[in-house]
Amino acid sequence: MNNNFKYTNERNVQIVIALLKAHGIHRVIASPGTTNMTFVVSIENDPWFQIWSSVDERSAAYLACGMAAETGEPVVISCTGATASRNYMPGLTEAYYRKLPILAITSTRGNHQVGHLIDQQIDRRKLPNDIAMESVTIPVVKDKEDERFCEIETNKAILALKLNGGGPAHINLYTKYSQDFSVTEIPYVNAIYRHTIFDKKLPDIPKNGRIIILVGSHANFSERLTAAVDKFCATYDSVVLCDHTSGYRGKYEVHYQIVCGQKQWHSPLANANLCIHIGEVSGNQFNVYAAHTWRVSPDGALRDTFGNLRRVFMMPEEEFFEIYAEDNASHTELLEAMTAEVENVKEKLPELPFSNIWMAQQMYNKLPENCELHFGILHSLRAWNFFKLPAGIQAKCNVGGFGIDGGLSTMIGASFVQPEKVFIGVFGDLAFFYDLNVIGNRHVGNNVRILLINNGKGNEFRNYNHPCYFLGEEADLYVAAAGHYGNMSNKLVKDYATDLGYEYLTASNKNEFNAVIDRFITLEVTDKPMILEVFTQTEDESNALERILNVISDSKLVIRNSIKQTAKNILGKNGYEVIRKIVHK
Repeated sequence: MNNNFKYTNERNVQIVIALLKAHGIHRVIASPGTTNMTFVVSIENDPWFQIWSSVDERSAAYLACGMAAETGEPVVISCTGATASRNYMPGLTEAYYRKLPILAITSTRGNHQVGHLIDQQIDRRKLPNDIAMESVTIPVVKDKEDERFCEIETNKAILALKLNGGGPAHINLYTKYSQDFSVTEIPYVNAIYRHTIFDKKLPDIPKNGRIIILVGSHANFSERLTAAVDKFCATYDSVVLCDHTSGYRGKYEVHYQIVCGQKQWHSPLANANLCIHIGEVSGNQFNVYAAHTWRVSPDGALRDTFGNLRRVFMMPEEEFFEIYAEDNASHTELLEAMTAEVENVKEKLPELPFSNIWMAQQMYNKLPENCELHFGILHSLRAWNFFKLPAGIQAKCNVGGFGIDGGLSTMIGASFVQPEKVFIGVFGDLAFFYDLNVIGNRHVGNNVRILLINNGKGNEFRNYNHPCYFLGEEADLYVAAAGHYGNMSNKLVKDYATDLGYEYLTASNKNEFNAVIDRFITLEVTDKPMILEVFTQTEDESNALERILNVISDSKLVIRNSIKQTAKNILGKNGYEVIRKIVHK
């Protein structure tokens, strides 16, 4: 055999092999076949792997049961398409109920051929619920996104071998039957490791580099969690970067979007060595770069939001921060530096046109004490995320599904169970009219205030930095859906709202807004719910966003970004990536 004969050139197979090695898995039972050729032939000459052959796949799965039970370590079984994988089922069932870590890698030509009377194309998209803790599909790699997907899914399957007591897992591995085995080195891969509260030893916090905590949407923090996070930050000179849906209102809160959102300047403080990620989907667009991310969540799921996930801590968040925090620490240097940056940008803000952002700027520090804010996704949430809310004020947004529907209903539902609390909602016209029925609900109380930003369309699609911006007014036809719901009628909402018993206020410019805003945000629960309908213009909304994102300019960054964009325009995205890889080698 040719000694230079190494690994297949099929990238997805390389990734699977590399992650098996990274996770310390080296025992494999291979059954004969063509579809799994690229995997089996690639590992047979790699001294890391110890391989046994079994013609009978049923027997192979039981052989793996014996090996896994004896050693306590994972065993891989590999087979081809057709009925081969079906023969694994009895052994995998045994493994499931005995919690044995067996990883079945079943090769396939791909699901696109399933159901079309093509030989050996068995449908493995649905498995019995008691033969695998996790089942993933690893497609053929076409680009960097595919690579990242393959890494995450493979890590997910491997980690499932020991999750919740352990058990079998399944990888459905695509192949193109490549005969090219010329690859001498398998790629670097991002191995992800899961830790639990039961581990004898948890990894050390990196001693060098900046540490940040990034919070997505989150239930309001308990006193215990707030204290644990604050103690952690004091220990490691860290901060908590969050949007208004984070629920965190502790000492180390930083609303950094007005800094990290700058398009022509990147703060050195926005570079970190480690990001601790908690919470769920964020409505913030953080341009913060960390070398590694540690995810902390009781569900232990792999959520690679930033593309650099390295560790998952399957434990309550309070436990994590309490374990790693130290007593008698009081670092605030990073907090002070980032807070100073935020204030510096705010001081340099130019006058903004009449817009959602301008209104947020006028209102954020005048809100009624202990009120609760609700936002529509994207523009409204983004506008308010530029400004830090006063202590005691919580905010919510439907960022889970991240759709425009249901925001009003969610807020009004919350208001039903807190009749003494003032609820203020900020919604664009499409989101408002989409959920219009709820304002006619007879249970709506006098603690509800709705700020309706009416520009007659989905203005998000007309913002200067949106992918559809190049369409100009053409976007209004269908993308931005202009002209619906009365086409900015000054009577439609007014008449409907007043007939329903709402107090109606309106404004079309700054002076008119200033004349009514004190009434809208009055602390007392009024005798009627309120709607403040504000009419803004597309150009003003886009202009306000552009101004706030370009307060500070770094000439070097401007030139670099200009060159990068020109290269992408000439070469296309894929061509640009090829050149970038060559340059960085």
